[in-house]
Amino acid sequence: MKANTFFSAILMASLFLTSFMIGCSDNSTDPDIDPDAPVIYSTSPMNDENNIERNKVVEITFDQAMDPSTINNSTIRLQEGSTPVSGSVDYSGTTATFTSENVLAAQTDYTVTVSADARSLEGVALANDNSWSFTTGGSSDQLEAVDLGTAGNYVVLAKSAINNNTTSAFTGDLGLSPMAESFITGFSQTSATGYSTSDQVTGRIYAADMTDPTPANLTTAVENMTTAYDDAAGRTAPDFVELYTGEIGGRTLSPGLYKWSNTVLVTEDVTFSGDENDVWILQIAENITMSSDVTITLSGGAQAKNIFWQVAGEATIGTTSHFEGIILSMTGITLNTGASLNGRVLAQTAAIFDANTVVEPQ
Repeated sequence: MKANTFFSAILMASLFLTSFMIGCSDNSTDPDIDPDAPVIYSTSPMNDENNIERNKVVEITFDQAMDPSTINNSTIRLQEGSTPVSGSVDYSGTTATFTSENVLAAQTDYTVTVSADARSLEGVALANDNSWSFTTGGSSDQLEAVDLGTAGNYVVLAKSAINNNTTSAFTGDLGLSPMAESFITGFSQTSATGYSTSDQVTGRIYAADMTDPTPANLTTAVENMTTAYDDAAGRTAPDFVELYTGEIGGRTLSPGLYKWSNTVLVTEDVTFSGDENDVWILQIAENITMSSDVTITLSGGAQAKNIFWQVAGEATIGTTSHFEGIILSMTGITLNTGASLNGRVLAQTAAIFDANTVVEPQ
């Protein structure tokens, strides 16, 4: 019984592997097929797979080494209906990849074809053409902006501290709660009823220990900030997953929902390209780190108020760099010396500044 069970398990595993291999057939029993013909061992995406990220690189793994000269845009094609998709084909080991020149459309069916002109190193061709399809995820509808609630009344809102090395310039109100005004440093505040002022702030400074109704207003704003963070973090069906493995320097980002499981680096200039109503939500599971002397620019009418950086870790903006968008950080936000920001700094811990220019978006 044990032997029968063992051999049954081997047989089942063999049958599963055979069904998984695209284009695989028993070459040894079909007289019309060369028994040495290569087959496609696996693909990513698989046939009929749904919700594929729009920056997906198609991968095709063969059961043996192929002749690289036969793995190209003629033998590997991606199509949307009957329309070819422009892209580049690369090959290494036993795996070929197709990288689209542009991001794929949302909620769209695509077909991959590997032709029988692809050959092994021994010069043996695939037995036949192989085709399979997948469907992209994301949304064809315009992404809904994150509702900041009353947190959107502040250019800077933090919970534990707002620390400033003097000579910064802020346009908009600053708020701190539940900590007291003594945890707002570097502004040389002048007290008024329910708020303070500073030569560095075109607006007002609020803290939890000031007179009513400031404490209650700040409590609501902080709650709204947390709700906004959770909203941004909870959006599903991302358009782009692990885009450029988190190194977005030198790239142009189109509207949509982005998701990274690691730290995002901005080492070169970045452009957000879209119209005045387009929305970007960037879900970052770790930190975002922007290098010195780097600029984020907006084109085509894109607006900073519609760019939401949801950062589970720390957000650090490099010396003399320029940043665009709303930062919603669970851990902390630091602008290094001379950095500027058009947007909002919404930190669930501390916000730290050093001779910065921070302007609320219009």
